[in-house]
Amino acid sequence: MTSRMAARRWAVLCAMAAAAALSGCASIDESLFGDSRGGQSEATASSSEPGTMPAEGSEASTSASESAAPSAPASSSMAGTMPAPVASAPIMSAGGGSTITPVPIEAGSNTGTAVSNTVAGLRSDLQGLENRIVANSQQLADLRNANLQSSTAYHEAKAQITTRLQIGTTRGNPELVSQWNTAQSALDQLTTNINALNSLGTQIADGSSRAHYLLNQIQATRNVSGAVDEDHRQLSVLEDETDQTNVLIDRLMTEVSDTVQRQTSYVANERSNLTTLASAIKNGELYGSELGSEMLPATGPAGGGAPSGAPLVTIRFDRASVDYQQILYTSLAQALQSRPSASFDIVGVSPTRGTASAVQQAQTNARRRSQDVMRSMMDMGVPANRIGLSATTDPSAGSVEIRVYVR
Repeated sequence: MTSRMAARRWAVLCAMAAAAALSGCASIDESLFGDSRGGQSEATASSSEPGTMPAEGSEASTSASESAAPSAPASSSMAGTMPAPVASAPIMSAGGGSTITPVPIEAGSNTGTAVSNTVAGLRSDLQGLENRIVANSQQLADLRNANLQSSTAYHEAKAQITTRLQIGTTRGNPELVSQWNTAQSALDQLTTNINALNSLGTQIADGSSRAHYLLNQIQATRNVSGAVDEDHRQLSVLEDETDQTNVLIDRLMTEVSDTVQRQTSYVANERSNLTTLASAIKNGELYGSELGSEMLPATGPAGGGAPSGAPLVTIRFDRASVDYQQILYTSLAQALQSRPSASFDIVGVSPTRGTASAVQQAQTNARRRSQDVMRSMMDMGVPANRIGLSATTDPSAGSVEIRVYVR
């Protein structure tokens, strides 16, 4: 009898623990991934903490919490939604931005004076400005969310390309070309969003000008005769609200400016990396990071004297197809690691043996090969102003050679 009661108590406890665990899992899912209606992370912050379980044997508390859930108001607002007349709910800027909490505008009473009518008009203008701030803040959050999606799509496509190139693939693989086009489209969308952010910054700047104009109007209204004490009290409140609104506008302008600078630098860098990746797809092998990112600003134009010393790399074109890109990339990367400000000279060397026609043909071939090597270096990220081209002959050369020197 005792063992049967113990088994029954154990079954009851297991059922309660399972119910509590299921409730905790639901809360964890909502806090990590959001609810099925697409609510933002702030909406789940006000719910019960995930993983909270009732005390053992407290069936009343479990049923009470289950019955309390349906009684929550159906119109509970998500983070970022604003009532139409008065902006009072905070908007969380996406992408790590600060919280923008609109200033609540106090409703004043009509004192029956002409100044009271002026105050009401100023209050209406300030309320309209607050609504514009709410709209601008929401637009910034939407653009940041769009940037997040485009960046995710870009890096997914880039990772797939890099993985395929890392294990080896065919030259000009059409699947990788398609993924490269996807990455390019994602960067184009980021550029479009940057233009939208610039336009948003202009709108916010207009709002800032409007706020300062309202502040001047409020201060000027104090000097209008025919006002009662209540009118001046409302003007003081309105002035404080306008000052707070200016703070919000300045914060929003800073958010937009920082986002534009960060995204512009990011897109410019990734476009260079994408150019290097295109060259890698064409040759079917992974080079590495874009070489231009390892360079310091140029101190002078390329050229200005014949190269001296041993060449960094020598490419001999003694057969129809010479696979030199990986060796060239590795040599350039090592040179830039030790001298980030280095420039390079490409010298096309042609042999002098044979007939005059053969020598002329070799010189033409050397110039063409030099231009091919230069394009490969530019695809790898070396700026054109860091590369010099020249040609020479060498009686000891058995075939056309391209020698790359470091300056």
